[in-house]
Formats: sequence, structure tokens, C-alpha cells
Amino acid sequence: MSAPHPVLVVGDANVDLVLRGDVVPRFGQAEQLLDAADLVLGGSAAIVACGLARLGVPTALAAVVGDDGFGRFTLDALTAAGVATDRIRVDPVVPTGISVILSGADDRAILTLPGTIPTLRPADVALGDARWVHVASPFLMPGFTESLPDVLAGLRAAGAGVSLDTNWDPTERWSGVSGALEHVDVLLPNRAELEAISRVADPLAAGVRLVVKDGAAGGWSLDPAGERHAAPGLEIDVVDTTGAGDSFDAGYLAAIAHGVHDERERVRWATVAGSLSTRAAGGTGAQATLDELRAHL
Repeated sequence: MSAPHPVLVVGDANVDLVLRGDVVPRFGQAEQLLDAADLVLGGSAAIVACGLARLGVPTALAAVVGDDGFGRFTLDALTAAGVATDRIRVDPVVPTGISVILSGADDRAILTLPGTIPTLRPADVALGDARWVHVASPFLMPGFTESLPDVLAGLRAAGAGVSLDTNWDPTERWSGVSGALEHVDVLLPNRAELEAISRVADPLAAGVRLVVKDGAAGGWSLDPAGERHAAPGLEIDVVDTTGAGDSFDAGYLAAIAHGVHDERERVRWATVAGSLSTRAAGGTGAQATLDELRAHL
């Protein structure tokens, strides 16, 4: 493999409070006892950035955090993971976002205070030496997303490859997706997100490669010419699925950054990275190193 090229990740950075055990709320002041509670780095973009750095890819993150304890926690966690934080803006007024994740055995609920997440501006996106840009969670940043087609067009004009993981749209309107897709090389939804996006836009008709997260089945890739590649996930004792899709993204993008040209191999990087991330609580606690990923490949 060649030396990995730098990647810029753009989007959300916040903290996650992951609760496990008896997490289905019962009102009426009924106290419930939990199995575990972990305060960890959150945000789809932040988790992808950490995953890329763990896989040996020079990675920077463009995001916004608050000038508060959660913001400092976020910056420290990113720095410890090897992510460059010089493109993260610190807002002196707005608090850092937080998500409370109620993690059950087969599903989870997410309660999010956006905080600084929606304050990201196009001016915060500086390409630098990056040759690939990944945008995550645009629907949490509606002001930024209004300018997303122009931002992506400028990045591609500068020679960067572009990938997008929309995550779920809380409004379920999926506004602006069709305008952005013509400037995207790779779209990385899960199956439910793909079904929703397909009701308002046709990614393949826009010339986009689909790389789809398919839960326990692993993932698959489909290009506009109809060529499909699939790879299974690993059989593993799952502790927490939080951020597994983001680690899937990181695995796929790391394969590109390392010069892997075989598409099925790229999907295998994605499914292995996503599977290994479920070994611990939170999105970054058990992300694969490059050596671990190679061993499972």
C-alpha cells in the first residue's frame, strides 16, 4: 500500500453519555438502576476522524465546540486520538453539544442537545493538504447545509474527493440532498437512510457510488454502472453499537487513503472496522488499529 493521503472530516463534534441496562424511561419519578454509564467522545464526524487516525491516516477535523468542560473534553479526546484540531473553532458563548444514548440490546434511542453543532460555517472548512473530504451529519447543521452544494463544488474543483454520510434527518424532509449529490463521489448511508433518501433523489443517477451499512449482514457497494460488491461483518461479542456506522465509514475511507483500489477490499475494510468498534462502549473506545484490521482481513 502507498503512504496514506490526508483526509479532512467536516461536521459534528460533541460528547456522548452512553447509558446501558434498563434504559427504557418510566415516568412518575420511578428510579431505574443502570448497568453502565460512560461519558465518551461523540458526533459522527468526530468518530470518523478518530477512526481514520487509528488506521494510520493523517486526519483533521473541521467542527465547532464550546468554551466549556465538554468542549475541552472533546478537544483532548481528539488530540489523544491523533486528530488535528487546528480547524476546530471554539465558540465563547454557545455550549458544546451532548447526546444521551439509551443503548439497549437490539436498539438505541438518542437524545441530542445540538449546542455548537449547528454553528458550523462554510468558512470553517479549510482544505489544506487534504486530498479527500468527508462530511457527516449535515441535517444537524441546517445553516451550513444550505451552502453545502457550493462548499462541495469548491472542494472538488480544488481536486479533493468527497464523501457524505447524511445520518438520519430529524425533520424527515431530507431537504437539500439532491442538490448536494452531484458534488459527491461516495454516499455512505445505512439501509434505512438510503430508502428515505431514494424517495427524494436518485444517487446512482447523480453519478454517486453507494456504500451501504447493512447491520449484522455487513455492507455493500454499488456504482452507477451496476457493479455490486458485498462483505460480511465479523462475528463478535457486541458491547455497544454506538458509532459503528461511523467506524464503517472510517474503514472505507482509510482504504481509499491507503491506496486500496479493489472495491470489495474497501468494503471489507469498512465492515471489519465497523464490527471491531462494537467491542467497547462509545464510538471510539474500541476502534481498530491498522494492525488489528489487517489481522482480521
